[in-house]
Amino acid sequence: MRFRFILSETFKGLTRNLAMTVSVILVAFISLLFVGASALLQQQISTMKGDWYDKVEVSVYMCPSSSGAASSEAASSGAGCPGGEATQKQIDAVEALINSDALRPYVKSYTFESKAEAYAKFKEVYGDRDIGRSATEEMMPVSFRIKLVDAEKYQVVAEQLTGRDGVQRVVDQRKTLETFFLVMNRASWITGGLAAIMAVAAVLLISTTIRLSAMSRSKETSIMRLVGASNLFIQLPFILEGVIAALIGALMAIGALWLGVYYIVEHWLGRSVTFTTAFIRTSEVLYIAPWLILAAVALAAISSAASLSKYTRV
Repeated sequence: MRFRFILSETFKGLTRNLAMTVSVILVAFISLLFVGASALLQQQISTMKGDWYDKVEVSVYMCPSSSGAASSEAASSGAGCPGGEATQKQIDAVEALINSDALRPYVKSYTFESKAEAYAKFKEVYGDRDIGRSATEEMMPVSFRIKLVDAEKYQVVAEQLTGRDGVQRVVDQRKTLETFFLVMNRASWITGGLAAIMAVAAVLLISTTIRLSAMSRSKETSIMRLVGASNLFIQLPFILEGVIAALIGALMAIGALWLGVYYIVEHWLGRSVTFTTAFIRTSEVLYIAPWLILAAVALAAISSAASLSKYTRV
């Protein structure tokens, strides 16, 4: 009987303040959508870091034939090509250094890219452009592509190879990736900040809605106090109003996140992005779903109970 009465009062409160209830649902939906998006974005960043850092290469470009004509410019800019194109002796010296005891603990594997191989890759990318049509195989630099045991130890390898005779430059792909991940992390922080703002808005709106609901039924609660109803019994219908509204918002947020990951990430990005990388899947949404539901229930219950203390105190 008591349980039925509580449910009846809860439903009555939800329908009586329908506009406010819808507002709570929408604010909870948006705030938890931002929370979930921020969590998924961080998961995507972690997944991509683990996937890409394992594939990171350090590229050691030897001096090309064109460096001889601009040796003075190369020397002034810090490039290691004052003597023109790298000789076979210099190339062999760099390869010997890569295989030396000093670098062996840091080098997982390496490949040598000839002028012909570099030219073929260049034509793949720039073949249809003016720069691709004017380039020749002789203009291409030979290079070493080094995979590291630990991508964090790039500096050790770079210091050993930079400035060697015949070495034009040493390029670490990880630097490019770090810039990309920095942008993604900042996007995640912005999303998290918006989520925090919306969570505050949700708390204020839930508190206001429940307070107004309690004020509109002040006579009923006064009668319940007179007949000996406990404080919890009086407050429970109001708390359930906030919890149910927030719970609906949480379920909507979970549904939106699942649809977003399923259609945008798995089916669009997963099929259209040409480079190899791992993307998050809908299973990650299901993993964070219980936490979003728990956050919604806790947020609504705490804010409702706090707002009711003044109006339903025994």
